[in-house]
Order: sequence, then C-alpha cells, then structure tokens
Amino acid sequence: MFSKVDSAPSPLKKKIKTIDMDDAFSRPFDHLTEEIIFVILDHLHDDPFSRKSFSLVCKSFYSAESYHRKSLRPLRSDLIRSIARRYPSISKLDLSLCLHVEDSFLNAISCAWKTTLFSIDLSRSRSFSNAGLSNLVTNCAGLVEINLSNGVALTDSALKVIAEAKNLEKLWLARCRSITDMGIGCVAVGCRKLKVLCLKWCVHITDMGVGLIATKCKELRSLDLSFLPITEKCLQPILQLQHLEELVLEECHGIDDEGLAAFERYCKRNSLKLLNLTRCQSISHSGLSSLINGSEDLQQLILSYGSSITTDMAKCLHNFSGLQSLKLDCCSLTTSGVRAIANWRASLKELSLSKCAGVTDECVSTLVQKHNQLRKLDITCCRKITYASINSITSSCSSLVSLKMESCSLVPREAYVLIGKHCPYLEELDVTDNEIDNEGLKSISKCSRLSVLKLGICLNINDDGLSHIANGCPKIKELDLYRSTGITDRGIAATAEGCPVLEMINIAYNNKITDSSLKSLSKCLRLKALEIRGCCSISSIGLAAVAMGCKQLTVLDIKKCVNVNDDGMLPLAQFSHNLKQINLSYCSVTDVGLLSLASINCLRNMTILHLAGLTPDGLTAALLVCGGLRKVKLHLSFKSLLPPSFRKYLETRGCVLYWRDKAFQ
Repeated sequence: MFSKVDSAPSPLKKKIKTIDMDDAFSRPFDHLTEEIIFVILDHLHDDPFSRKSFSLVCKSFYSAESYHRKSLRPLRSDLIRSIARRYPSISKLDLSLCLHVEDSFLNAISCAWKTTLFSIDLSRSRSFSNAGLSNLVTNCAGLVEINLSNGVALTDSALKVIAEAKNLEKLWLARCRSITDMGIGCVAVGCRKLKVLCLKWCVHITDMGVGLIATKCKELRSLDLSFLPITEKCLQPILQLQHLEELVLEECHGIDDEGLAAFERYCKRNSLKLLNLTRCQSISHSGLSSLINGSEDLQQLILSYGSSITTDMAKCLHNFSGLQSLKLDCCSLTTSGVRAIANWRASLKELSLSKCAGVTDECVSTLVQKHNQLRKLDITCCRKITYASINSITSSCSSLVSLKMESCSLVPREAYVLIGKHCPYLEELDVTDNEIDNEGLKSISKCSRLSVLKLGICLNINDDGLSHIANGCPKIKELDLYRSTGITDRGIAATAEGCPVLEMINIAYNNKITDSSLKSLSKCLRLKALEIRGCCSISSIGLAAVAMGCKQLTVLDIKKCVNVNDDGMLPLAQFSHNLKQINLSYCSVTDVGLLSLASINCLRNMTILHLAGLTPDGLTAALLVCGGLRKVKLHLSFKSLLPPSFRKYLETRGCVLYWRDKAFQ
C-alpha cells in the first residue's frame, strides 16, 4: 500500500525537483504554494499591520493577500471601486468610517462582491436611497448581516426594501427613530430566517411591531428592545420563541409588576440565557418572578440601576442552578438579600456590585464563601469594605481573572499583598484611587498573566513598585498611571523594557515625566494609545521619538503639554499614519503644525481648545484638508470667525463641530 503512494509523488514534490537552486535562493518566497501562504495569512488575521507588511514582501505575497482577504474597513467611500479591483473575495464590509455612501457606491459593491458579500455595516453612513439599498439586497443574495444603526433618516420604505433580503439573519436598527410598526412588520414577513435583531431606541415601535416579529421570526436568538414604549403584552409571544437566548429590555418603563402579574400563567419553558433589565425600576421581585418563570436555562441576569435587592428579590432566583453572571450595579443591597443570594443553588462565575449601596465586609464574606468559583468580581466604589473583604475574596476565590475595586478607600495597603499571594490567574486588576503601595505591587507582580492594570491616583507607589510589575508581568497591554505622581522616567523605562506588548499607557499629570519616558516608550512597537496630558516637561523631542517608533499609534492626548509645538506635529504627520484621535488643547501648536496634522488620512477626532498660535485662516485650511474628520471640539470664540457657509459645508461632509466656552485654565 505504501509503495503505491511513494511511486506517485505529489505535484508539489515535482515542482520542488524542477526548481533551479540559484533561482530558489534569489527568490525563495515565489516557490511557496498558495495553501502555505494562506495558512500564514490566517495566523495574521487579527494584525492588520502584519498583513500589510506581508503583502509588501513580493508580488506573489501581494497577490495572495489580496485574494485571501475577506474583511475590509475602508476610510473613504470613493476608494471602493479601486479596492474592489484589488480584493475580489470580500465577504464582510465595514463602511462605518464612510459617512457618505451614495447609491453609485452601493451599486459598485453589489457588482464587485455579488457572490461573496454576506455582511455590510452602514451604521454611520448616509446619502444612499432606497434604490441603492434595493440594488444591494437584490444582487447580493447571500447577504445575512446588515447594520443600519443610527439611520435617523431611514423610514418604513427602507425596511420594505430590507424585507427582500430573504436570507437575512442579523439586522441592527438602533436609533432608527423614524421607523414604525409598519416597517418592522415588513421585515417580520420577509426575513423569516432572522436570528439577531436590535431595535434599541426605535421609539415608534410598539407592542404590535414586536409581536409581529415574535410571531413570524421563529429562529430569533437575540432581541434588543431597549428604550421602546412596549408593555408586557408583547412579551408572551417573545418568550414562546423556542430558540431565543438573549433578551434586552433596558429602560422599558412600560413593563411593570401589575402588567406581569397576569403574565406568569402563560409562560412556558424557554431557552433564555441572558436577560437585561437595566433601569427597569418598575419591576420588583413579583414582576421578575413572573417574567423568568420557565427560563430554567438562564445564565446571565442584569438588574443594574433597578429595585433594591431584598430577600424576596433574591429568593425568586433560588432555583436557577445554571445562573453564572449577576450584575447589580448601583442597586441597594440588604443584608437579608445578600444571605438569600448566598443560598442559591447556582455558583456564580461573575458578580458585579459596582457602586452598590449597602455592601459591607459581612456581605462580601457571605457572598464569596458560597460563590467561590468567581472569575470576575467588580466592587468599584464599595467604600465601606476593609481588609476583611479582601481577605475573604482572596482566600475563597483563587480562580479570579478580573478584580475591579476602584475607590475602595478603607482597604489598607497591607491587603493588596493578599491579591498577589492567592490570585495567580489574574488578568485584569483595577485599584484606581486606593492605598496600594510598593509591597502590594511586588506581590501582584507574581500574577504573570496580568494584561490590564489600573493604578491611577495611587499616591503610595513609585518606580520601585512599578519595576516589580515590569519584571513579573510581561503580558501587560494596558497600564493606567493617571496622577500617580511617584512615577518617574525610571519606572517608565522599566515598563517599556519589561512589557513589550504594551498597547495603552496613561501617565497624565505626572510632573516628573520627561522626554526620556517617551524615548523609552518609543520601543513599544505595539503602542496604540498614549495619554500624557499635563506632563509639562515633555517636549516635541520626546513626541517625535514616539511618532517614529510607535507606528500603530491611534490615540494621543497631549493636552497642556505646553512645550509641544509644531516640531512635534511634523513627525506625527510623517510617521503616525494610523492616528485617529488627538487632543492638542493648550499646546504651543500653530497653523503650520495643525495643517501638517491634517494630512493624516485616518484622523477622525480633534480637540483644539486654547491654541494661542491658531488663526481662523489656519483652522479653516486644516479643516478643509483633513477630509476624514468627524468630530472637532473648538472654542466658542472661533464660531463667529468661521463663515456659516463653511460650517454648513463641513456638516454635509460629515464633520460635526462642538463648541466649548471654557475659560483658559
């Protein structure tokens, strides 16, 4: 059997035998098969910068990357035709960065990717009509996902067009405030395969429209009805959907205990796994009990900003053994309610008590002793807890991967040592505005999986503690040192060396930070967000180093960096081609610097308050050149200096000007 295989070498083997060795060494990449190249590209899927570099290696790589790419997010709609020629296999198209998408562009899309396109995002796009939408839906028969959120001008006639997409499975219509029951009824009749539907803020859709969806779209898995003027009348057909797993009813004030009282007897067993009742303050334990009757598979429950968590409220969830996640943010807890939660059959994996009134050491101890398999715990702003709570948490919940405890001001510095000692699997830790010190950081440095660490307004730490983190936590991606004034250039240098995958760092208002820190950070090649506002010792020299070293930089805040001038803007314009957001307020930048920044095609948001060197002419020129801008914050004094016709032009181009009347600080 094996001899037959050996006697028939594969085409690839034949190809290798005929390769000229001199040619192979001079152009080795040309001899890789398409299959091998595609495997490499699969591994680079989540890194657009690596994909781009890959495509520039040689012609065969360029061609393979073009054919292999399946998703695209263009910066401008006028590039669509040229993009379509290069990328023939696009299946997922995100046009959320393109404000004006005219019918001609939708026609080009439907022609170019007629057989491959299955998803399109038009959530920030305007200018197209029902005709363009119809062309898209008709030609791209394989379309299964459409996002039309924020379409304030969309009407029922547009939904009538969407109803022709017979294979549609996912539809987002958030903030489409003009659509009514009539339009959503068309979708219900036409799109029977719908599995995901978002109607958040569609304020003219009532029980009738939602009822039609529930009656016709039997395959629904996820339904978002947040902020709709609905009542319990539409819930009966909804909860009879056999496949529904996610139901979001945030701030649906028309649903209350009285209406749900008669609802319980109609409830049958359903497949609901997630229920979001955020800000549904008219629903108490009796209404909740009626609503979840039959939802035996419930896994996630969100009751944030709702009624007090009393004994009765907790008891109605006693038998839900599959419940894994409970969010009670900004609710009021009672001691008896906490005890009832501790007696549940379920063992929670996630618990959020952020800003809850009534959280004490006793409450925390009671909860974590029962729910000792917690992986995520949020006790942000639980200001009554002390050392005892941290001791209970760390001794009971050794599997924690996320702990958020911002502004727990009564927790002493000694308690933080317990975190590093007992929670080795931590990936996220937020101790903003707390008493943690260097010993605490030394202990936490044992958490080698840590990727997000927030140490803002921690006044007891310095470079020594940060160096421990740098040495022990090489996977740190996000580091917040906002107003942690004990940190200097030495600590940042250690961080830059020890945390090579750093993507975001906030060192705002640390007056000991100088250009030396920015030179250190310039070695962090993956850095995407840098916040250095109020660092008065930083100059254009340090900023230039970051611009040249951190090519992936997308967000930059240099507000009140008074020593940054035009010399810092020129390197940004030259090297930071991916910059999307910048705050220049109070800097020493003039018309020249702003105009150079305007050449960055990706730039979307700018804040430019109190630039002493900025003139109306310079501002006008920059706003004209920077065609991708979507949001600009300006001082009110400029409003009268920019002609109304120019402001109108910017608005039609998709750029919104926000006027601020802030006094110079």
